[in-house]
Amino acid sequence: MSQILQAVRGMNDILPAEAELWELFEETVCSWLKAYGYRPIRMPIVEPTPLFKRAIGEVTDIVEKEMYSFVDGLNGEALTLRPEGTAGCVRAAIQHNLTSTPQRLYYLGQMFRHERPQKGRYRQFHQVGVEAFGYAGPDIDAEQILMGARLWGDLGLDGIELQINSLGQAEERARHRAELIAHFERHAELLDEDAKRRLHTNPLRILDSKNQAMQELCAAAPKLIDFLGEASLEHFEGVQSVLKNAGLPYVVNPRLVRGLDYYNLTVFEWVTDRLGAQGTVCAGGRYDGLVEQLGGKPTPACGFAMGVERLIALIQEADGVPEPAAPDVYLVHQGEMATRLAFQVAEGLRDQGMNVLQHCGGGSFKSQMKKADASGAPFAVIIGDDEATAGEAQLKPLRAGGGEQRRVGVEHLAEAIIDQLLDSEEE
Repeated sequence: MSQILQAVRGMNDILPAEAELWELFEETVCSWLKAYGYRPIRMPIVEPTPLFKRAIGEVTDIVEKEMYSFVDGLNGEALTLRPEGTAGCVRAAIQHNLTSTPQRLYYLGQMFRHERPQKGRYRQFHQVGVEAFGYAGPDIDAEQILMGARLWGDLGLDGIELQINSLGQAEERARHRAELIAHFERHAELLDEDAKRRLHTNPLRILDSKNQAMQELCAAAPKLIDFLGEASLEHFEGVQSVLKNAGLPYVVNPRLVRGLDYYNLTVFEWVTDRLGAQGTVCAGGRYDGLVEQLGGKPTPACGFAMGVERLIALIQEADGVPEPAAPDVYLVHQGEMATRLAFQVAEGLRDQGMNVLQHCGGGSFKSQMKKADASGAPFAVIIGDDEATAGEAQLKPLRAGGGEQRRVGVEHLAEAIIDQLLDSEEE
């Protein structure tokens, strides 16, 4: 017997009961985004590898260790399964001249990173991404942060903390970088191998280290906010002013640096302590230089991404998995004429907006009625050859208060179901 094939490690099946929760989540998210004027965009899962090297930064964990990259055997092109969505969205916006006017865009879908799978961190994972192009002021940063607060309310989630910081501009980071390197060099014996590797290439990322032995050293490091100029500080104060006026609590976290090189000015994360080590559920910030860096015209930009798996886990912790939605009608039928009519009746009821589960696979009326009752449907429509000959069906309420079973002409069936639903609501 051949071995049963399994899904790739870290790439998970989402089975029907949970997939229905995902659909509810996606419907809520799309409605929320449209309320803020964001429009959908869909990009390919595979992009040219140089896109991510230029956008994310060559000396980052994503590019160095985590990307699924390969060479196309037909034309030799270097390709990569997207590890994040911003670079592809910027590429699409440049390619199709979307940055000529301000844009609010969103997307959702799979991302891929080759890392050790654990709860809340998978090799294939899903993100909702939000990007705004052409808005230079702190108002769009603040709006995107406030958006998160509203979504947590829409999803019924609490206990999610907002952390913010400012990364300033390139020249301010350069001065801070020099002082940071000097600080870590003075304590080189305390650095782990990862920090030593990053010391002269990306020292800011050392501050994001999860190594407990380095926490005191990182806490004592020079703080970037002390190197910010007047314009950067004014922008950061502008963001905070909106958040304060909205009554939204937040924490300024000077060690919040984000893992991607393209960020400047505002960065933020929404974090929770309910998911173990993987506590960030939404993160983003401003990336004003990226559009030009990838070949477009200078364009201010700001965006964020949410981890769908992590938010689904929080929803499940709060409410559990919802029960599958019951059909409006379970259609029971037996006999050749009855089966032909059953298909017509089912389609007719669907034309009226009803969800109809038509029995398939044969079986006695008794066995079919057991399945009808188990489906959770409020009504069974029963058709035998006698009913089919008369152009009728039996309408049988399956729940208390649904009225009496009766025969109804198939042309009046939808009306009869609606009337009985209204009668049961009035009672």
